[in-house]
Amino acid sequence: MAIDVKKLVVHYVDKKDDDTQIHLRNDEMAVNEKVAVFIEQLHHAYNGKPGKGYCAFSGDKNSVVASAMQSYRNDELGFWHMTEQATIVLKEELNKYAFNETGYLIFCHYQYVATDYMLIAMINIKEHYSITSELDLASSRHLDISRMQLAARIDLTAWDTQAEDNRYISFIKGRAGRKVADFFLDFLGCEEGIDPKQQSQVMLSAVEDYLSEQQFDKSEKDDLRKQVFDYCNDCVTTGEDANVSELSATLTKGDDNPFESFCKEQSYDLEESFPVDKKTVTSMVKFSGLGGGVSISFERKHLGERVMYNDATDTLVIKGIPPNLKDQLQRFMENEKE
Repeated sequence: MAIDVKKLVVHYVDKKDDDTQIHLRNDEMAVNEKVAVFIEQLHHAYNGKPGKGYCAFSGDKNSVVASAMQSYRNDELGFWHMTEQATIVLKEELNKYAFNETGYLIFCHYQYVATDYMLIAMINIKEHYSITSELDLASSRHLDISRMQLAARIDLTAWDTQAEDNRYISFIKGRAGRKVADFFLDFLGCEEGIDPKQQSQVMLSAVEDYLSEQQFDKSEKDDLRKQVFDYCNDCVTTGEDANVSELSATLTKGDDNPFESFCKEQSYDLEESFPVDKKTVTSMVKFSGLGGGVSISFERKHLGERVMYNDATDTLVIKGIPPNLKDQLQRFMENEKE
């Protein structure tokens, strides 16, 4: 599905030693095929970022960005002027924090699958090196999209139609140990709403309880868990919310006790639709962990068959280890004998 880019403006932000400098582009960027491809890459990169938070504009916080955005949508303020006002707010907020940031601040209004979005992202710069035909070293600067950390996306359609849900804005929570989430919430003038991790965990609990009550055998449970995971993974990829009624259609065999009715009867604290936390739902189909120099990961369906766990002795027994690992172990043992 193609992305329809409406507006695009890029500014430059450079903060070093507690001093933020902004360099504003003079006008909007012309929308062409190259721009469309770039925004499509940015859109999919943003969708693929794990650990997002969800929020809404708050009257108790700085309302400059929200007001400017609403004025733009009401044709009272030009897109460039909206980005100018927002960038000045970003400079003020960034000066309150100890971390330095240098990169291009991107504002893009685009449409994807009949939904209007406003993406605001700060993309850092990465140096790349190459060898010229004369065998000299050359360098060039590229936008490091894959490492995007400062970004938020406003679902303009949901802002119009579902503002009361308080989750029409998503943002990347950022690296551990940095107040990136706080910074972007303050910049936008938002308060965090629904928690994807918490909702995903409630959904997992409801699914497991439902599967147990239906008395499916192990194979059926594994198949249904995989179907639920695939559905949730698709939601993460597309950036869509998971829907309880669609989950019910995935889980229910017949109409005796559909999953949707089960959730209502058991009073799970689960929204009718909610953003998915991929790491949380992955635990539905895979066990993994690391510590003390050991990293282990295996599909849940293998537990009790190829993988045996003994709680009393705190041990795992793996039958049929991966061929590449087996080869490494065999070669190591042979060398030890020499």
